[in-house]
Amino acid sequence: MAKMLPELKSSGVITRCNGGKPVLSKKDIPYEAECIFNAGVTKYQGKYVMAFRNDYRYDGIGAFGKCVIGLAFSQDGMHWEVQEKPFIKVEDMKDPEITRVYDPRLTVIEDRCYLCFAVDTRHGLRGGIAVTDDFQTIEILSMTVPDNRNMVLFPEKIDGKYVRLERPFPVYSRGGKDRFDIWISKSPDLKYWGESELLMGVEDVPFANDKIGPGAPPVRTEQGWLVLFHTVDLDRTRGKNGWEECWQKRYCAGVALLDLKDPTRIIGMSREPLIAPETEYEVEEGFRTNVIFPGGVVLEEDGTVKIYYGASDTVECLATAKLKDLLALCRPV
Repeated sequence: MAKMLPELKSSGVITRCNGGKPVLSKKDIPYEAECIFNAGVTKYQGKYVMAFRNDYRYDGIGAFGKCVIGLAFSQDGMHWEVQEKPFIKVEDMKDPEITRVYDPRLTVIEDRCYLCFAVDTRHGLRGGIAVTDDFQTIEILSMTVPDNRNMVLFPEKIDGKYVRLERPFPVYSRGGKDRFDIWISKSPDLKYWGESELLMGVEDVPFANDKIGPGAPPVRTEQGWLVLFHTVDLDRTRGKNGWEECWQKRYCAGVALLDLKDPTRIIGMSREPLIAPETEYEVEEGFRTNVIFPGGVVLEEDGTVKIYYGASDTVECLATAKLKDLLALCRPV
């Protein structure tokens, strides 16, 4: 049985923006929309770019009939102009095996914008990597075998190789239940991946008892790679907590620091959550409450870090912190 965890609080270094309210929700979308969350955000060609997940046509039980990836641009990272049509639909994948596309992450590498995403297929869940230069079309570079998800790319090559964080789903070897960890892999060309190894296990995070996984793409700092990841704790005493009959999990955001030259080495990690569910939008309203999922981090020139996160699998929110404060949280391991 999973060990029950105490009430969790966000770190004091975090400031929720927009009065604690979302920066993007279904009311901002010019086409059919219900849940807007788990967005990837980056700065590209002088603008903020957000690729967001949109689940809609809820079946009243626990699933959505449709899911697309939408696109929005911003001059200040707070106010967003959503494009008139979805950015990526299932049909754009041009693969009859794929039934859903979702959970985008954005990373700029050498002046090109790369997109990590997940797809459901008739034979398992896969992770993909694509590239776009105009946000009109994408070129798919690689797809994993089932089951892999939550992939994020480092924004530069390390020792001549591309690097990504990922979260495989080893159900059989984990006894048929959640117990998923963060892995790291390398590639010479973004197509062929290997040299895979475990980076961080659930047991390494004091505020997780169920699973962990990558969140936002890593950010380079002088001290190391700043990494935001998601954590999950399970408590069987929790009740409905959302639209479904039963939702017993809580998601938080954690922060860690990896070695610049050897990102397989963790040099620091906060022993407490960076962001835990606390506001009305995070604990009282939405599809699945008590969910914080960081998907985008932007480091500004003045040392401010913008953290974009999905709340309750329903809306997209923004918090800020000072880089020096985030680094201070990452105590040596």
